[in-house]
Amino acid sequence: MVKKRSIQKSKDLLMLVVILGILICLNFVGSFLFKRFDLTSEKRYTLSESTKKLIKSLDDVLYLKVYLQGDFNPSFTRLKNETKELLDEYVSYSDGNIVYEFINPLDNPSKEETDKIEKQLFTKGIMPEQIVDKTTQKTSETLIWPGAIVSYKNKEVVWQIFQRQVGIDQENSINNSVQELEYGLSNSIRKTQLQKKPEVLFIEGHDELDTIRSADFMHSLTEYYNVSRVVINHKLYALKGADAIVIAQPDSVFDEKDKFIIDQFIMHGGKALWLIDPVYTNRDTLIKRGYTLGFKNELNLDDILFKYGVRLNPVLVQDLQCSRIPVNVGFKAGQPDFQLFPWMYNPLLLPTSNHPIVKNLDLIKTEYIGTLDTLNTKNVTKTILLQSSKYTKTQPTPARVSLAMIKYKPKEDQYKNSFQNIACLLEGKFESVYKNRISSVFMTDTAYDFKSESKPTRMIVIADGDIAKNEYQRSTGMIYPLGYDIYTKQQFANKTFLLNCMNYLLDDNGLLQLRSREVKLRLLDKKKISTQETKWKLVNVLYPLLGLIALGIIQFYIRKKKYSTK
Repeated sequence: MVKKRSIQKSKDLLMLVVILGILICLNFVGSFLFKRFDLTSEKRYTLSESTKKLIKSLDDVLYLKVYLQGDFNPSFTRLKNETKELLDEYVSYSDGNIVYEFINPLDNPSKEETDKIEKQLFTKGIMPEQIVDKTTQKTSETLIWPGAIVSYKNKEVVWQIFQRQVGIDQENSINNSVQELEYGLSNSIRKTQLQKKPEVLFIEGHDELDTIRSADFMHSLTEYYNVSRVVINHKLYALKGADAIVIAQPDSVFDEKDKFIIDQFIMHGGKALWLIDPVYTNRDTLIKRGYTLGFKNELNLDDILFKYGVRLNPVLVQDLQCSRIPVNVGFKAGQPDFQLFPWMYNPLLLPTSNHPIVKNLDLIKTEYIGTLDTLNTKNVTKTILLQSSKYTKTQPTPARVSLAMIKYKPKEDQYKNSFQNIACLLEGKFESVYKNRISSVFMTDTAYDFKSESKPTRMIVIADGDIAKNEYQRSTGMIYPLGYDIYTKQQFANKTFLLNCMNYLLDDNGLLQLRSREVKLRLLDKKKISTQETKWKLVNVLYPLLGLIALGIIQFYIRKKKYSTK
């Protein structure tokens, strides 16, 4: 028996030596090889290829001061942990070129020092956030600074980690911020490396959206591009130096000279975003009288768009998937009684395509939209980006629009014009609408550099101009975020969609990949937390302990049986 135990002991020692040897070998090999495994369903911890390429392009140390440190509530603690895990992932790919530290700006010996640091952070552009933490016992308020300063080669950029969204609760705002972490950090790194921003021009002179109504779209674009407005006014070189143009909801006729300049801009490789209302409706008349008429919007753009491969149809779309508007249904105590009703002329478009411009996007808000058809144009590829829902009908112009229709329940069998095309991407070589329409002397004059066929380029045509219009409050001048519905307090995806459009037109595909990522929100059931709090505390504390005790008892009897003598 003693000999048998000695042999068993030798085997156990040998096994221990073998296991230790294997572990040492694995660690030695692992020091030369690098591999991570992401087991999450949405691959939240897997960096995109564009991000890895960006990180590897760093040739100096990039330093981050992250002001997301302190005692937070569970929601912001989750944001802090997600941020740290992402930074660790960046560091692992950076070959030592990324260094970060978490700083608590409130952790100072004096209030004066704290106030000084907070003022510096605000001056640099980090926005503070007031946390209101309510429990059954008390309510506490804490001011935090959820942002970071990114420094690289004597250049500083602000990374706003948490972004409060108007009309969205804190949990969803934090989840959206988590989704944007990789995009926000990569975009900040990209800004530190950017030498020259592309030029984007908003065309004026044809009653397009003014600076107030397009303010949020323009401001959002300035993060990536130099944005300005220009009146062409027949000047041949009005668009010189621009990389892309935006034609946002024009309301008057384009003459041939301005059209020629736009056409030649595209022929020379320029990108264009067309936001066109095929039908004109007077909203003021609708509000005052309760009805209005929709007419074909005469812009003199049909021929140029037709030549490029798209035809805008002057019809009004009605869609059962729509937003709501307030309508006065009477008076209460001498005051108008406004109630919200579905308004079929304001469709909500849900993208279904897997194209990077619209992938994973939420609903997009539109108003009084038309439709478009694609044509068989040589050397041009068309991709439909947005369509109406299954329950759609189209109304030809002139179309009567009346608020009285809210009184009647819509009949689904009338909404049979399903999936109408609303937005289209065109890519390829376009033919000039002025080919063979001007004299040969002009065509061969080097001063004009006329081109009858374009370089490979891109454009996007959307049969709605309101898609880029933000609301604003006249009394205070407050500008609401693009896509925000002031009646339902919902935030729609208009801004993200339009930014994606411009990023794609100007070849910023890496930004598209990052912005379209989705992180699923897995929240606790708050009702169960309040009603079953004690039960789940006991489950989480007792069950693991009982499990460990059971395993210990089983292990005891196994060892007793194995080593006991007969």
